[in-house]
Amino acid sequence: MRKPDDSTLSPGENARIRQEAKRMLEQSDALGRFPTPVSDIMATAKITLVPEDVLNVGFIESLRIKAGTALKSALSKVLGLFDAREGLVFIDKSVNEAKQTFLKLHETAHAFLPWQRGMYAVVEDCEKTLDPDIADLFDREANVFATEVLFQLDSFITEAEKYEFEIKTPLNLSRKYGASIYSTIRQYVAKNHRACAVIVLNPPELIEGDGFRATLRRFVASLLFTETFGNINWPDYFTPDHEIGAMIPLDGKKMSWPREIELVDRNGTRHECIAEAFKNKYNVFILIHDVRTLNRTIFII
Repeated sequence: MRKPDDSTLSPGENARIRQEAKRMLEQSDALGRFPTPVSDIMATAKITLVPEDVLNVGFIESLRIKAGTALKSALSKVLGLFDAREGLVFIDKSVNEAKQTFLKLHETAHAFLPWQRGMYAVVEDCEKTLDPDIADLFDREANVFATEVLFQLDSFITEAEKYEFEIKTPLNLSRKYGASIYSTIRQYVAKNHRACAVIVLNPPELIEGDGFRATLRRFVASLLFTETFGNINWPDYFTPDHEIGAMIPLDGKKMSWPREIELVDRNGTRHECIAEAFKNKYNVFILIHDVRTLNRTIFII
């Protein structure tokens, strides 16, 4: 089943978080330093990362008992934990490096945002609290703060504008900013001035008769894309006989060539769009853009 995107904040909430992210970047002298110096940011927030991997069941339970009612508990397996009393952050070292980076910044938000600091003695975070679907404002604020700090406000999208609009641009820049491919592509689309979007699929699964089936994880669109096309009712899954499903790289391939598709806007007008795909072991990304918002030649095969 597709996931709604509840990660956005109201304009006022978003402005407030961006102001705090700017304050953090300035105080930690992080602006223009890449990848974003997470250790300096945590030091500015006066918190310390515990290097040992101690997030076992017994350790977590002991902190829960000490926290009592001043505990914000995780919804699933604990991946990150902030002990506000001691100013300590604990991270599950088994997750990949990019996710560890985001976890550190998420925990930093709990310590740095003035209205969050002091709300809980212990804050636990898990896969669900880090997901953009989280409805809890406390964690949505921390997620947005982490994203704004990681991509240094508009530094990422400003740099991305210097390159051709294609899937390779966020893939290459993800390494510079120390971010995951997922979050970088998401940022690339969400802050883009063009009419563009990304369909995020779960890895394809072999299905008898259909060949494979890739379920829809999320759809992210730029403001202009939404204004132009509205909320497109994508199917819950794609198979090889769908033009999107046919783009999914197979047989060890990671990318598919750009190809033309048509989308119908709010007024019933057909638009020529270009779509291209990238696949890693976690997701398939289908990047789409309206060619009228680009000023370059696209070769279709």
